[in-house]
Amino acid sequence: MPAFRSSASFGKRQEYMAVAELLRRGHDVYMTLVDDQQIDCILRQDNHGRLRYMDIQIKARSADCDPKNAGRFAAMDIPNPRKNFYYIFYSEQAKKYWVIPSLKLMKMARQNRAGLNKGKYTIDFCNTDSRGVHPNQKFRKYEDAFDLLDFE
Repeated sequence: MPAFRSSASFGKRQEYMAVAELLRRGHDVYMTLVDDQQIDCILRQDNHGRLRYMDIQIKARSADCDPKNAGRFAAMDIPNPRKNFYYIFYSEQAKKYWVIPSLKLMKMARQNRAGLNKGKYTIDFCNTDSRGVHPNQKFRKYEDAFDLLDFE
């Protein structure tokens, strides 16, 4: 496969992998046709007749990126943060997911104060040293935390 096709389809492949993980965990997942509201999929949950819907945005970093950026998600918009809006992040180099409510993400990420991406958010889930890429312990609570999506 040509390199441009591989990089162009990486995000969509990772979206489907995250959706497959959600399905594996028993969630009903509905895919959106377009991502113009920054919603990649919607979870529909039924708890004894009580319905809840959750909006999910999926972000991923490939193994091909600079290791210093293995867990960096930059220039993010976090539109209308709310209770049932979650982000699922994936770093191919760290082989790790982070599941974070949008309201928490706004508090943990740093907001760019100047430049082209002023007002957008950046978060670094990984650290890099001579041994390689490692998840930042500061975000351990959210590592593979798919249980945060469960309907209680």
